[in-house]
Amino acid sequence: IIDQHKKTLFKRGSVKIRVHIPEPVSEETYSNEVLSSESENEEKILEFIQNLITKMGYECKVNINFRKDLKLGFNIDSPNSSIIIGRKGKNLDAIQLLANVYAAKLDEDYKIIIDSEDYRMRHEEYIVRNAFKNAEYVRKTGKSKLLEPMNPFERRLIHTALNDFNGVETKSEGDGLYKQVRIIPVKNK
Repeated sequence: IIDQHKKTLFKRGSVKIRVHIPEPVSEETYSNEVLSSESENEEKILEFIQNLITKMGYECKVNINFRKDLKLGFNIDSPNSSIIIGRKGKNLDAIQLLANVYAAKLDEDYKIIIDSEDYRMRHEEYIVRNAFKNAEYVRKTGKSKLLEPMNPFERRLIHTALNDFNGVETKSEGDGLYKQVRIIPVKNK
């Protein structure tokens, strides 16, 4: 729908509604820079991720983008990357969890990292920037600040980033997987 006119509740007039329909992505759009599978297990994991996303109803191309010991990084190229990533990366985390469960059945030492559109790197940068911004606020005001709930990896990023930040310290609070980080002012000695 490009434009749609309709009457408003309180005034006579029209409201324009615009809907953008993305063009289909061709096979040529996908990146050609990929690592090839070195083992049968890597090929099985690659196929598993590809089939999982296809069964979710989305077109995609899955590539191996890094390999370090038994840690494998996979990248998902798709015209529906935003849906595959999900709100705050929840869908990507769920896909990664399923891939790790499958990979553990092949070899318990495998560690799978799944990314799409460099989301993980951008998200880590955002978390660290936000941590510094909040630490500066805590240092200036002298009031502690409780951050939003985060998974263990995200909390560890904040603790590490603010470890050498003068005037504040961090601690995790709460129960369960998604605890919160509190940034606390500290007087320098």
